[in-house]
Amino acid sequence: MRWISLEKSRENEILKILSVALRRIFSSEIYDYNKLQEIRLRMNEPLIVIYDNREYFVTEKGKRTTECKKAYMVAPADIRETLEYISNYSLYAYEDEIRQGFITIQGGHRVGLAGKVILESGMIKSVRHISFINIRLSHQVKGCCKKVLPYIINGNETFHTLIISPPRCGKTTLLRDMIRMLSDGFPGFKGNTIGVVDERSEIGACYKGVPQNDIGIRTDILDCCPKSYGMLMLLRSMSPQIIAVDEIGSRDDIDAIYSVINCGCKLIATVHGNSIDDIRNRPGLRKLVDERVFERYIVLSNRKRTGEIRTIFDDRGSVLFMAKDERLTSAYENEAAVAELS
Repeated sequence: MRWISLEKSRENEILKILSVALRRIFSSEIYDYNKLQEIRLRMNEPLIVIYDNREYFVTEKGKRTTECKKAYMVAPADIRETLEYISNYSLYAYEDEIRQGFITIQGGHRVGLAGKVILESGMIKSVRHISFINIRLSHQVKGCCKKVLPYIINGNETFHTLIISPPRCGKTTLLRDMIRMLSDGFPGFKGNTIGVVDERSEIGACYKGVPQNDIGIRTDILDCCPKSYGMLMLLRSMSPQIIAVDEIGSRDDIDAIYSVINCGCKLIATVHGNSIDDIRNRPGLRKLVDERVFERYIVLSNRKRTGEIRTIFDDRGSVLFMAKDERLTSAYENEAAVAELS
């Protein structure tokens, strides 16, 4: 019953921000809102959804189809009306969020926006003539990290951990659940104080400062804060045992990571990539790998389902876990396998 009520709540949160025409379309067909991942609105273009990891066009009667010619065409009025509902009729009040390209709404759902960018002194001042909207539904999968927990725990501490994942493979979902469980604690592990830098409002999905996702009882969060600043702020102000961040990569991020490590704080982070080789091909990240800053690497795949654990390595490249049907293909991974046998 609770699962049904959560799905209904998610449905209401989404429908109330859509234009009347779009609301009618999505209400005329039964949708499992636990499988609905994205709603893409492009002015004068077909209505598209990502549903159960597949892309569909949506007809005027709400049917999902793979035929573009049957799709409902998103009208300018749909964009305009949806923006009014998203912003409570005051886009100006959301200027700070719009500058970052998204607005987080109740329920933690993220609404991406694109249009004409207005610059001032080389900085983004605002986005006008918004013609593209991407509604990404917030989904929590509680317990999805249980398989990896034994590999990242060291007594009552954690190993410095990097999650490597291609886009849309569940890295943020996995990270969020790791934060929740490490914060709450569980038998054999006392909960840790965790500081989260949520630059894109995807981990905690804060709405008016309150996380809409369950990120644990010992977790503090800096919302919409650049990672490089946020990591240092948390070190100075909140005394975390663990700092968690999503999508590292910039030189400033790398510098802040060394500050975290040197202060004795543990780090859990994610990065886009297909393998450790991908990471080593990027100058800043290569240094982290070569210096063995991270003690655990979790590589994800979505060949079967989102968030599938492909491989887990330690800092030396030794394989700690491998999916049964996985094959080692990269040079780095093959070197690790040979080292294991020698």
